[in-house]
Amino acid sequence: MFTIGEFAALGRVSVRMLRHYDGIGLLRPAAVDPHTGYRHYRADQLGRLNRVVALKDLGLTLDQVRAILDDRLDVAELRGMLRLRRAQLAAQVAADTARLAAVEARLRMLDAEGRMTTEDVVLKEIPAVRIAELTAVAAGYQPPDIGPVIQPLYPELFRRLEVAGIRPGGPPIAWYEPEGEGEAVVVHAGVTVGADPAAAGDVAVVDLPALPTAATLVHHGPMDEVETSMGVLARWIEENGWRAEGYAREVYLDYCPDATEKGVTELQIPVSRR
Repeated sequence: MFTIGEFAALGRVSVRMLRHYDGIGLLRPAAVDPHTGYRHYRADQLGRLNRVVALKDLGLTLDQVRAILDDRLDVAELRGMLRLRRAQLAAQVAADTARLAAVEARLRMLDAEGRMTTEDVVLKEIPAVRIAELTAVAAGYQPPDIGPVIQPLYPELFRRLEVAGIRPGGPPIAWYEPEGEGEAVVVHAGVTVGADPAAAGDVAVVDLPALPTAATLVHHGPMDEVETSMGVLARWIEENGWRAEGYAREVYLDYCPDATEKGVTELQIPVSRR
């Protein structure tokens, strides 16, 4: 048998913790010297100690741990609980990572606010263009909603175009429209082509109508930082007596899916006079 110090080292816990487990009846020593009071443990008690530690790591109280162990939780059940907890922690880490990225993006946008002015806005006519497109529905119009929906559409679109023997004739274009009466948005991921709709295979080919008048601004960097540029456009529209007519089109002048910080996107908002 092992002394309490040896057993603590083998189980990677403190002696104080083992004394506490003994005191509450969670893990009794195998033997106690009647003269010295020294506790002694057997090797096969490490299994129970490991279960105690694992269940504590799941966030259970010691009372809950004791109740579970007294019902003879087997290895398969414990493994299932640990896998569930692993999945929960992984999801939490992913969510925290996404929130951290959003905070960093907001900080970069605040830094950029003073560098962009309404003088960068250009009012112009946007001609009609034929595009091949794929569509999907996003929960909302914010970048965290749009990004995960639109990003996989373009690789699939280019793959289908290659299969159909259609070569893109211009930059990728994204545009949006409401889905019903709620917050959902239909996401259109397209690219300029010269193909006939009948020859497009399993890709929709449509004519994107002209915009007689659009307020445009070139956005540099990832689209999750586009709010700064949209703010500049909004100020220009308001200050010059125009009315925004729908969502902005996005023309990816420099499409960099693997290095979004290098992306260059022209934002095109259709406008009319108030």
